Amino acid sequence: MKNSGVHIIGAGLAGCEAAWQLARRGVDVVLHDQKPHSMSPAHHSPQFAELVCSNSLRADGLQNAVGLLKQEMRELGSLIIEAADKTKVPAGGALAVDRHAFSAYITEKVLQNCHIKFIAGEVTNIPEDGIVIAAAGPLASDALAQSIADTVGQDMLSFFDAAAPIVTAASVDMDKAFMASRYGRGTDDYLNCAMDEDQYRAFYDALTGAKTAEIHGFEDQNVFEGCMPVETMARRGFQTLLFGPLKPVGLTNPHTGKMPFAVVQLRKEDTEGRLFNLVGFQTHLKFGEQKRVFSMIPGLKNAEFVRYGVMHRNTYIKSPGVLNACYEMKKRPGLYFAGQITGVEGYVESASSGIVAGMCAACDVVGKPRPHFSRDTAIGALAAHVSEYQGADFQPMNITFGLMNTISIRASKKDKKLKISERALSEVRAIANGWEE
Repeated sequence: MKNSGVHIIGAGLAGCEAAWQLARRGVDVVLHDQKPHSMSPAHHSPQFAELVCSNSLRADGLQNAVGLLKQEMRELGSLIIEAADKTKVPAGGALAVDRHAFSAYITEKVLQNCHIKFIAGEVTNIPEDGIVIAAAGPLASDALAQSIADTVGQDMLSFFDAAAPIVTAASVDMDKAFMASRYGRGTDDYLNCAMDEDQYRAFYDALTGAKTAEIHGFEDQNVFEGCMPVETMARRGFQTLLFGPLKPVGLTNPHTGKMPFAVVQLRKEDTEGRLFNLVGFQTHLKFGEQKRVFSMIPGLKNAEFVRYGVMHRNTYIKSPGVLNACYEMKKRPGLYFAGQITGVEGYVESASSGIVAGMCAACDVVGKPRPHFSRDTAIGALAAHVSEYQGADFQPMNITFGLMNTISIRASKKDKKLKISERALSEVRAIANGWEE
């Protein structure tokens, strides 16, 4: 790493966002990634910012915390959200994307930027000097993960994450499935496979008795709640799935005119609607078992699986006490971390940490004061969770209004979230405008 410029390790969502924030401020960046020479077990594409678990960036309204976070990022010129808006597919009130078009858009933008130099090849050690942003992600190679552990001076924490299967739309039996969105929100964007009680019971018994792939060294309790394998969730009780991914409320089966006992929903993977993923069906069942059990779902008897669900290791740092609110290592100024390795959870949250790290690193280079995002903002609330959490059980977190300062907002329950969002966006716009002054 003898090239000048800010070095970024990892071309995932956080790394690309950090690179973009630096480049748009005229700072030269050297972006490193092991692709296309080698891939982690969960990655399949040579493109940057590959989406692994899902193609959804979740809710997109200001009365939802992740919707607010995305709007804050738009105000700050986020490449990730720009790409998502350009490549979105219908998904009711969520922002879902054509994952291949999404990654292709980001890859092209990054490679064409004159301030960003890309170097392919695995980085095995954190550089000892210069400004560095380590955004290698939770799937960092063993060598780099060990270097990170040595650098921060502590053991790493690990949990397992899971990805859902994908099937072809043409292989779904539409005499049994139907298109609809829950409660009729938006357009009919989801494929729905309805079950009666007998069908659900047979499916439940098969799912909870199916054989799982071996996980070396870890048990199911290490799985992050937001990406829990469907079979693990099912083992918590017969009704657990009925209040989770298979909940039937808000849907009517047009074939019967009644609300089903259970519903499996499938969401578009691409703009054309040729591929669909099984929503909430992250799994580490063996591939043969996935075919056997998931084919029991009405409408999926002859489903063609283009990707089976997979399980992969996610690694993150005990960030409180190690990182500050800029995602910078307290004991080594100039070394930033970004993405899920910091203890934020989710695609949007990971990219938001890249924005903060990139903006702060740019300030270091050009001599400007760093931006301060308060806990009135979603971006600042996430950074505060990572840097200030007081408990002994630090765990990855998605953004929620519960992480933000909300006590001072006086409004009805209906209006409070919107007022929280309006206050946050006012602060973020001031930060964005302050850079231009």
